[in-house]
Amino acid sequence: MISKGCEQCAKGGKMVLFVYGYCDQRDCFYCPLGENRKNVTDVYANERLVESDEDVIEEAKRMSALGTSITGGEPQEAMGKTTRYLRLLKEEFGEDHHTHLYTGIPGGRENMRRLSEAGLDEIRFHPPVEQWGDLHGTEWEDILYIAREEGLTPAFEIPGIRAEEEFLEFLDEGAADFCNINEFEMSDGNYRRMQEQGFELQEGHMSAVDGSKEEILDVMGDHERVYFCTSVFKDAAQHRNRLKRMARNLRRPFDEVTDDGTLVYGKTYTTPERFEALEVPEEFYSVKSEHVEVAWWLLEEMIEEGDLDDGEVVEQYPTYDGTVVERTPLA
Repeated sequence: MISKGCEQCAKGGKMVLFVYGYCDQRDCFYCPLGENRKNVTDVYANERLVESDEDVIEEAKRMSALGTSITGGEPQEAMGKTTRYLRLLKEEFGEDHHTHLYTGIPGGRENMRRLSEAGLDEIRFHPPVEQWGDLHGTEWEDILYIAREEGLTPAFEIPGIRAEEEFLEFLDEGAADFCNINEFEMSDGNYRRMQEQGFELQEGHMSAVDGSKEEILDVMGDHERVYFCTSVFKDAAQHRNRLKRMARNLRRPFDEVTDDGTLVYGKTYTTPERFEALEVPEEFYSVKSEHVEVAWWLLEEMIEEGDLDDGEVVEQYPTYDGTVVERTPLA
């Protein structure tokens, strides 16, 4: 049985709250952060730059969030912000709004206490890869028990660089509840550094790294509390399902929601008066400052019948920035 945080994530129900872009512990060659997130103090709720607490609440509502994952950078290096947002989310959405946090440092008892009191449910530790295999008897072992004593669910979340049986030992000893392994990926933020380390993309794949997946699954995959999260699953399930949740909430009566969670509609620069003259029902279009948005199939029909001269079909993400995926001219 997967963790509650992972279950919500698979449904696309976890908002991603990026609280802090700095990480002073080390410069991991595999860090996936892009330039717009690395070494910044900005906060992002999903793709949205946060300028007020209301932005966070509104973004959670846009996607009917079941919970929130706190990430960075290093959230424990911005404890004031991290705990404030945890309290904000719990106060607004209640105790059932599940929260988990990713961290690359142990942090210590005081941080665990503060995070727990603020409303954190689950903490996922990512020890430095150089220490894998030698974590017993260190602060990394201690913090698992401390976190549990302070009311948190302790776990590991690590990149799939290589198999490491020590993580299985921590699970069997009852120190950690589960271990998530994310398929090793190359991104815009780490591509050059990954290549310098000798890693290459899988043939025919956009992000997954060639190599270690099979060995990791052979060594660790049979454990009932080890979950291997593939890059395909992240894109095809987690991300797509989150978009679908947003699209269902935001769609207008004339918007079409695709299987990928995008919104499709028509756009024309014809005047609103033309729509009124053609007696188009108001629920089929929306007047903007310089154009009209309309059901795409109706726009296509109107152009074919000569009622309008031109327009286009627009497909866009339901995210706050409303990125356009494709424009198809109609004439």
